[in-house]
Amino acid sequence: MAILAGSAIAQETEDERGLSLMERGAQMLMEGLMREMEPAMDDLQGLAEEFGPAMRDFATQMGPALRGLLEEVEDWSVYHPPEKLENGDIIIRRKTPEELQKTPDTDTEIEI
Repeated sequence: MAILAGSAIAQETEDERGLSLMERGAQMLMEGLMREMEPAMDDLQGLAEEFGPAMRDFATQMGPALRGLLEEVEDWSVYHPPEKLENGDIIIRRKTPEELQKTPDTDTEIEI
């Protein structure tokens, strides 16, 4: 009798598609999230279509220059982040020997 009661309870917790209540709840949550995200995804697709050609042009024009720069620089840790000057130029300053001594060694472990 206990076996029959257990199987009856299991059948009651599944809907017509064979999903448990937890699975159905998770499915409903995902469906709701997808409905909420749909306008944002449409906007993102429109933005990608708008900026796609400009990004391709940028990659075509700047790709070889950036590739050359990456080949020339052996260790980026000896440079400061790029700076944009008032006239629009972008420079990458090399760190001084004093600044290099102050920076922590990334190979050493930090105890927490």
